[in-house]
Amino acid sequence: MDIGLISLIVGWAFVLVWVPLVVLSQRKTHPKALFTLFFAELWERFSFYGMRSFLVLYMTKVLFDQIEQGQADARAYGIYGAFNALLYAAPVIGGMIADKILGFRRTIVIGGIAMAAAQFILAFNAWQLNSETLFFTGLGVLAVGNGFFKPNISSFLGTFYDKNDPRKDGAFTIFYMGINIGAFLSPLTCAFLAERYDWSLGFLAAGLGMVLGVVVFWKNMSMYEDKGNPPNPASLKDVIFAGMTKQSIVILGALISIPLFALLIDFEEVTDIILILSGIAVLGYILVNALKDNNREDGQRMLVFLTLFFFHMIFWTLFEQAGGSLNILADRFVDRGNVPAGQFQSLNALFIMLLAPVFSWIWLSLSKSGKEPRTPMKFFYGLVQIALGFWVMVIGAKSVMAGVNSGALIPVIYLVIMYLLHTTGELSISPVGLSVVTKLAPAKMVGFVMGAWFLSIAFAHKIAAQLGKIIASPGEGTDAATALGAFADVYMTWGVYVTLGAAAVLFFLSPILKKWMHGIQ
Repeated sequence: MDIGLISLIVGWAFVLVWVPLVVLSQRKTHPKALFTLFFAELWERFSFYGMRSFLVLYMTKVLFDQIEQGQADARAYGIYGAFNALLYAAPVIGGMIADKILGFRRTIVIGGIAMAAAQFILAFNAWQLNSETLFFTGLGVLAVGNGFFKPNISSFLGTFYDKNDPRKDGAFTIFYMGINIGAFLSPLTCAFLAERYDWSLGFLAAGLGMVLGVVVFWKNMSMYEDKGNPPNPASLKDVIFAGMTKQSIVILGALISIPLFALLIDFEEVTDIILILSGIAVLGYILVNALKDNNREDGQRMLVFLTLFFFHMIFWTLFEQAGGSLNILADRFVDRGNVPAGQFQSLNALFIMLLAPVFSWIWLSLSKSGKEPRTPMKFFYGLVQIALGFWVMVIGAKSVMAGVNSGALIPVIYLVIMYLLHTTGELSISPVGLSVVTKLAPAKMVGFVMGAWFLSIAFAHKIAAQLGKIIASPGEGTDAATALGAFADVYMTWGVYVTLGAAAVLFFLSPILKKWMHGIQ
């Protein structure tokens, strides 16, 4: 029985039933734009998570197959971390471009076109060349496009709700479910095509998904009313120099940055330095503005943002092992039958689709009764749950370590339970985090602050890559038990102990943060 193919068919059938039910149940509560952005983001996430589900496996099995396994793993983790760090650092600039020049609509369309082109470059490379140069170029285009798209579609959604609209957390949770419908279908589809047939087909399917995302967004402009337009539309036609307008300069700058991003992904050590310096600059700028703000409440709200930034980074450092070390763990040490390893990444998204409406209902119900926990406490619950997930995985690994050299594998149920706990943790943090940023940020810099929020995930990816390198086998002679033990040690130390320690600190800081939020829920 081909479980991978059955999962693919059942997954698509489930979504075709589930999505209409969600839309119908919420259509009278929220503006129509929510559902248009829901579908646009769905296909963009299909594109990204489809590629992500097999990227590390493609690197270790094809691109770096000429070097020994431990070195290939470490190289793949490093590239994966650098790529994702840039993927989430670029939105800082993309958010500023939308705020100051192009507006949300144009910035989102430009980003989507670039991301589709990137996937097609990667597909052609995997089909014909397997060239490292073209591979890094494709990743560079993808990072640039993501910088335009990622922060602005979330910020754009926020413009359809007032700051203290009680529907807002629910809207972002529904939006987040749209993200995860794409993230659910894409590993089932792209990883299946890539691992079962040809790697190029996985990239190609991801590219087609991005094209659909751009089309959905473009075709529904009428639903956006007067929102998302450039702050000064007439100025876009002004010639700045050499016959170039503001918009053409932005596009030229994006094209010039592609080879730079490609080099930074390849030379990850340089990326570390740039990320640290840019992070200090961005966070320092926000801190100075918070301390100097004439409006004391706005200043303290930005201090809350900076505090949550740190704990958000810790959460994603552990969560983002999914596309890296957990993908390798599933491939080599989990009893998965004939299911491609990348398809297991759909579990997280499946659980979100099932549980997001439940969380949305919980937050709205608690809000109406005045009992909804503040955002810092939601973050606390998220950190505790991801720690529990890694604890379950460590138990599973230790249960078979004695016999792993003889072929023993971790029962798949441990992986399933871990992803369930990581998902409930994610639902406590991520959609709520997106929502609270739009509430905490001053209106004049919401795009920039949203971009800075994604910078926390950029830092998380770089730290996650370092954890992956610790796990990577030290040499070709390493036996399976030692290799599996490296996973268990890192997951226990960082996934359980460090994460629970951070959660305890946040718990004690929570009353202060609540006061500084000045009524923001």
